Amino acid sequence: MVSLDRFDTFKAVVEAGSLTAAADLLGQTRAVVSFNLKRLEAELGVTLLTRSTRQLALTDAGERFYLRCTRMLEEACLAVEEARCEHAQLKGTLRITTTVEYALAVVAPAVEAFRRLHPDLNVHLSTSSTHADLISERFDVAIRLGRLLDSNHRALQLSTFEVFAVAAPQFVGVRHLEDLEQVPRLGHGRLTELTVTDPSGGEHSYRAGPAALMADSAAVLQAFALRGHGVAVLPQWLVQDDLEAGRLVRLLADHRFAPQGVYAVYPDTRHLPLKVRAFMDFMKG
Repeated sequence: MVSLDRFDTFKAVVEAGSLTAAADLLGQTRAVVSFNLKRLEAELGVTLLTRSTRQLALTDAGERFYLRCTRMLEEACLAVEEARCEHAQLKGTLRITTTVEYALAVVAPAVEAFRRLHPDLNVHLSTSSTHADLISERFDVAIRLGRLLDSNHRALQLSTFEVFAVAAPQFVGVRHLEDLEQVPRLGHGRLTELTVTDPSGGEHSYRAGPAALMADSAAVLQAFALRGHGVAVLPQWLVQDDLEAGRLVRLLADHRFAPQGVYAVYPDTRHLPLKVRAFMDFMKG
């Protein structure tokens, strides 16, 4: 009988795109990955991948096998997970990715509390200012903020949060939306346009660019704002301490920027693993 471990090796090679990348993901040597792949092809009696010096490509048989292999591994992992799950105690490893700022403010404390409920579950929390590829990097769930882009993944909205226009105290004289557009702006790469509601209920569009400074990290924009480089639109949970301490001031406090969403994004699989479902319920709860 063909080993499920070899199925997993084949799946990792296809999704990572190379033997070396698959070896890194699996924590194995390239030689072990190559050996298991050759053994799988020998046991099946078919060629699954064609190899050249630069790339790997699925054969027709390999493409069909990959689809069935993926479904089979999902079923097998779910069966093992359900068999091991007693008294709501989850086991295995949960791999999560999110931004550094949101990890420090929200996700890390939540993970700590979640593991107290499920001490046998290992959690790998990865942080990045860019969106990780859930499939090739083998993440179970991503916690993403703002406006959700179309993708092949599924998503669950966990919550919303407010964003404020903030700046160093020398910008306190900015009182109107038109004034805001005349001062240096600090822009985030993924938050380029927002709807703003004025005190009378009228809606306006606020663009963060062309910006004096751009960054892909809210924490970097926060640092620029603290040093007086301009106005940034940042999450309340990130800047609340600075506002209370007077290091930053909130501009246009009588206006409201459109609230932003917090989403759990996960691969579109036939069966949602219990550990992912439990963590999302915990975050949403």
